[in-house]
Amino acid sequence: MKLSYAGTRYHGWQSQPNAVTVQETLEKALSLILRMPIKIVGAGRTDTGVHATQMVAHFDTLKSINPEDLTYKLNSFLPQDIAILEIKPVVPNAHARFDAQSRHYQYFIHQQKSPFLNATSWELNRPLDLDAMNQAAKVLLSYTDFKSFSKTHTDVKTYICDVQQAEWQVVNHQIVFKITADRFLRNMVRAIVGTLIQVGLHQLSFDDFKQIIEARDRNKAGFSVPAKGLFLTKITYSPKIFTAYGND
Repeated sequence: MKLSYAGTRYHGWQSQPNAVTVQETLEKALSLILRMPIKIVGAGRTDTGVHATQMVAHFDTLKSINPEDLTYKLNSFLPQDIAILEIKPVVPNAHARFDAQSRHYQYFIHQQKSPFLNATSWELNRPLDLDAMNQAAKVLLSYTDFKSFSKTHTDVKTYICDVQQAEWQVVNHQIVFKITADRFLRNMVRAIVGTLIQVGLHQLSFDDFKQIIEARDRNKAGFSVPAKGLFLTKITYSPKIFTAYGND
């Protein structure tokens, strides 16, 4: 199941007690429509306030379903800030999280006050040195251990990530950071963006940025930028998980 959502009023993706989440909202809708308890597994967890133009999740059911009909019913039932893009069958052992090959995020910044961007972009009306920020961003591809950008006191077994893309672009009068990796740590993208912002403000040098990565210490890195500017934009999978059904 591919879906998108505005994360503004949700406490992230993952179900938790006494909080409204995207996962919980979807499970309630699916269970009601299919008239049986349904649990879904997401490709990852987005934090409170983070958006997704493409999240992927899977669920198991013994019922025969029509994917297009279920997509229509879910979209009719779900709130306006969650949309189902597509539902399709996959091989029985396919897993939304473990089979994901890469994840893509984008962070949006605008530099002039805008009533239309405020919910989905961070306003920072200070001049930024994008060349310096891109030079530092390229360094991320040369490292694999990103403990310096990980939320502390998490239960991860490794801080190793394979970063395949990290760059800043100007898109439609917004500054956009694009990053792709096989996996991400909790709060990793927002911490990287905050640290690169300090490079762009000339508060940190290129060598400072490298030393922060090598320190493996979250206290050495910069601040975490607000969640509202962060989007999960794409998750990729091998076509093999669809081949049993003759499509991709």
